[in-house]
Amino acid sequence: MMRGGGNMNNMMKQMQKMQKEMAKAQEDLKDKKAEGTAGGGMVTVIANGHKEVLEVNIKEDVVDPEDIEMLQDLVLAATNDALKKVDELVSQDMGKFTKGLNIPGLF
Repeated sequence: MMRGGGNMNNMMKQMQKMQKEMAKAQEDLKDKKAEGTAGGGMVTVIANGHKEVLEVNIKEDVVDPEDIEMLQDLVLAATNDALKKVDELVSQDMGKFTKGLNIPGLF
């Protein structure tokens, strides 16, 4: 009966270690950046791994006071592109913890 308890203790230690590693990996995502672009690079949005938009860069050539809607669409497209890339980054970084596990709602 002691053998089963030893295996359970080892499993619990491994789970605790994995939880710490996951927490560290999630925190490290804040320092990783993803860049989204639209309009052939006329609008660039940079976001971190926590989905915080850090920068929005707009080239002067795309600013047309007569067509604000186009600029808004480009900013929106670049932001969505950056956030999609953040999702890919998170999936790549955090996927190593869930590889082979089918846990709904976990990354």
